[in-house]
Amino acid sequence: MYADKLKRHSQCQWRIEPFDGMRVPVIIFADQKLIRDMDEKVFEQAVNVAKLPGIVKASYAMPDAHWGYGFPIGGVAGFDAEQGGVVSAGGVGFDISCGVRALRTGLTVGDIEPQKNRLADLLARRIPAGVGSRGKLKLSRREMDDMLVGGAQWAVERGFGTTADFEHTEEHGRMTGAEPRYVSDQAKKRQEEEVGTLGSGNHYLEVQKVTEIYDAACAEAFGLHHDDILVGIHCGSRGLGHQIGTDFLSRMVKEARNQGIELPEKELACAPIKSELGRQYIGAMNCGMNCALANRQVLTHLIRQVFTEIWPKSNLALLYDVSHNTCKLEEHVVDEKAKKLYVHRKGATRAFGPGHPLLPADLKAVGQPVLIGGTMGTASYVLVGTEKNMSLSFGSCCHGAGRAMSRTQAAKKWQGRDVIRTLAEQGIIIRGASVRGVAEEAPGAYKDVDEVVDATDRAELAKKVAKLEPIVCVKG
Repeated sequence: MYADKLKRHSQCQWRIEPFDGMRVPVIIFADQKLIRDMDEKVFEQAVNVAKLPGIVKASYAMPDAHWGYGFPIGGVAGFDAEQGGVVSAGGVGFDISCGVRALRTGLTVGDIEPQKNRLADLLARRIPAGVGSRGKLKLSRREMDDMLVGGAQWAVERGFGTTADFEHTEEHGRMTGAEPRYVSDQAKKRQEEEVGTLGSGNHYLEVQKVTEIYDAACAEAFGLHHDDILVGIHCGSRGLGHQIGTDFLSRMVKEARNQGIELPEKELACAPIKSELGRQYIGAMNCGMNCALANRQVLTHLIRQVFTEIWPKSNLALLYDVSHNTCKLEEHVVDEKAKKLYVHRKGATRAFGPGHPLLPADLKAVGQPVLIGGTMGTASYVLVGTEKNMSLSFGSCCHGAGRAMSRTQAAKKWQGRDVIRTLAEQGIIIRGASVRGVAEEAPGAYKDVDEVVDATDRAELAKKVAKLEPIVCVKG
């Protein structure tokens, strides 16, 4: 039904014009193959998002889009902050501020190869990973609230990293507007010992080598060269973020009914931005974002300790840290007028172009680094935001490859030990907390990340800068 309404607008842009209560069109960024392989549910969910009150311009889906809860994963939507806009927990996701952090190491492939088994073992021992993993920190209630307000800045004040890390962290390491009083006791309880842990699912810690440079000038500005070694961290707000999502979704179902909002489906439960519940969710969600920022900051410190133990002169400098499950108040041009919008990015990455005022001084002329994660045996990418994309999709792009099959399907098709053995034959060392978890995240369970990134580049959402291939991967 929905696929039949898709019309090709350009090489990598497709549209569904408004029908049946849609307030705006759907715009999907993908090439013909990616569109053909997309689940029909993606189109249905994007259409349903287009029916929500206060949405402006379009309901967007990125090249890696796949079925999600409420919003498609890879979905982007902006809602008017002043006139009738809503905020939706399903438009942010359960793992609030899940994101990717990339660290330059100052090392090359030649430095790593003789020590990669030792490195893999040390990282697996020192980085807590897996379902229910616990870190070395146990936060009191006061410390918990301080962390939820302070984010990565709180972590650095505790000795986990340096203030230099803030310059290349989204929101300078701390999301303002966090309100711990709106985070439930159960959410806080779940997070007491989870700061500085990797978690499970598609989260990872990966040692990567630069294998291709696409834009020499931009790569130089990012400090990237062929054969350089980087470390990628992919994780989020752990149990706290999940509980915030759970708590507010149930309340938003009732609030939507009370506000007379007709929901296309229950999973799109939302609240008016200016309602008391809307304000409470935003305050709690900002806490979730700070939790994720603190988590990646503590992990950065632990990783630096491992590298210094093996290479005393190594220097792990932060390239960038960017999230892909967020809702933020931003200013964008709509109908030739500047408007304040709450931009939901679910499984989508902020990709601001050159000159944006939120970029650090040393990157402002180039644009924001965009970090696209791979899937154990496949490449990751560094891209850069484009000026054109500020008008295409509120400065947003893909966040990874996107799943092609469910975790249950993947676990039936592959055995974790076989995946580990196959990747080892390719020179990639896997250390996993669970062999089933490795099977669920097998590279074949995802779309082709190269195709997704190429479509992103051709759509001018972000431009390719460098390709990274895995050497060591620690999985939850």
